[in-house]
This record gives sequence, C-alpha cells and structure tokens, in this order.
Amino acid sequence: MIIKPGGETAMPDTAGRGGTNHGDFRLSITQALGDQLADALDDLTPAPLTEPNLAELEDRPGVYQLYRNGDFVYVGKADKSLPTRILKHLRKVSGRQGISLSEMSFTCLYVAEDFSALAPEKLLINNYKKRGEIPWNNNGFGNNDPGKRRDETVVKENHFDALFPIDLGRTIPQIAPGTTTLAKLLAHVSKVAPYTFRYEKKKMGSAYRGEIQIPDADLTVDQLFSLIARNLPEEWQIAALPGRAIMYPDNQRSYPSAWRYYRGRQVLDVEPEIGEAGEIPEEPDAVDDEG
Repeated sequence: MIIKPGGETAMPDTAGRGGTNHGDFRLSITQALGDQLADALDDLTPAPLTEPNLAELEDRPGVYQLYRNGDFVYVGKADKSLPTRILKHLRKVSGRQGISLSEMSFTCLYVAEDFSALAPEKLLINNYKKRGEIPWNNNGFGNNDPGKRRDETVVKENHFDALFPIDLGRTIPQIAPGTTTLAKLLAHVSKVAPYTFRYEKKKMGSAYRGEIQIPDADLTVDQLFSLIARNLPEEWQIAALPGRAIMYPDNQRSYPSAWRYYRGRQVLDVEPEIGEAGEIPEEPDAVDDEG
C-alpha cells in the first residue's frame, strides 16, 4: 500500500510486471550441449572419406558428420569405435549407383563414454533439423538390413536405396579361378560385397555342397549371381532389391521393390514399385532370420 500526500492510499502499480509474484524459468541444458557440439564440429575441416584417413582415428566412441560435395548430409554416433562405424558408411556408399566415394568427406569428435548416455546424436539432429540440414538422417541411409520381414516393403522415392540403388557391376575381389563349392562362393560374396547379400543356408540340401567352376577373370556381382543362379534348385532365385540382394527358395515370388531377378539361366529386369516420398524412421538392426 502506498500513502499519498493528504492521507490518501493506493495499491502499487503492477503494470508491466505480469501482475503476479511467481513465474517459470527453464534452462535448456540439452540445447546448450547440442549447440556446443555443433560448434565444435563446425570448427573442423572435412577430410576425404577414405580408408587411410579412417585408419588414423582412434577406436573411441564419438559423433561424426558426413558431407557430399561439401554439403552436410548426415550426422551419426559411434558407441564404441568411430572408425568402425564410419567404415560401414564408406562401404555402403562404395557399392551404390549414382554416387562416388570421391564426393564424400567427414569430420568427427571423440566423446567421453559417460557423455554418450546423453544421446549426443539426437542433440545434433535436433540442432541441425532447425537449419533444414542433414537430409540423409531421414531417408534410411543409416539403417542396417531390416531383415527378411521387410523384404516386401515398398521403398519410398526419397529413400537412400531408391536414390542410390546397389551396383551389381561392382567387381568382387579375391576370388581365385578354379573349382569351389557353392557354399564357399556364397559365403565369400556375402562377406566382401559392399551391400547386404542375405541368403538361406538350411534348405539347400546337396546343392549347397555342389561344385562351381570359377573362370579365369575378375567377375562382377552380376556375373556371380548369374553363375550362382544356374546352380540353384528350381524353386530358388536371387532378387536384387534397391538396397540389398536376397536368395531364398520362395518359388520365384515377386517382390514389390525388386528390379532384377536371377532365375536359373534367366536374368529378368523389371520395373520396381516406388512409394511416395515421406519421412523414413530409423530401423533396428536386423535379427538373424535366415532359415
């Protein structure tokens, strides 16, 4: 209460102060951490995405950024080893059509193990989304093989796999000419191909132990798939999906997004079904559902 001259009284003027004696204060620790992480990464100079450059990194957890032709396209994290995680991306890009490793570069930051509990990747994603950056964080680039249950999914037109489908023209290294078994050849192709080649091992019977003659020449994935398909039982086929190849005794069924089939001595190119563009959620690692 205020006493005016002459003995009059008046209540204090609260205009401009909200008219209340309490309020809220929110300190966004996560936003501050995200901003600091982004600033630290922005201070780094991108290096070409090559195996020698990755070999110089320490096997420590951290966060990283990928660039294509200088444009920032992806942010990710490595819970255990930065070089191991980034090498997976190098391998993925190396096996795709329409893109080259020469276009790619990266930066990274080591982070303490206790800091990883704060999900630094999500802090960075939230930070960069506001700027309209990191287009590959919502197009399936970081997803692993989702497993057999997703083979009949229609791939969206903005999915990384639709934009940059697997390259069947890639040469498979370290295959010695001569005689080998189908089992050994399948295992080798699955190990060294720069994309997932998933196949069932338990239902092939004697064909799995059959011998295959490898010619004295470097073979592409396409040539090897043709060679393998000629030695498969009739109900088997190899199907090339946008992001992976699969081999199953599925009675030569059709898959919506497949663009090539290897059936016996036939190689069939088909028009894949592509869905409308949309946000693509991160998928969990695949489970072992072969067989």
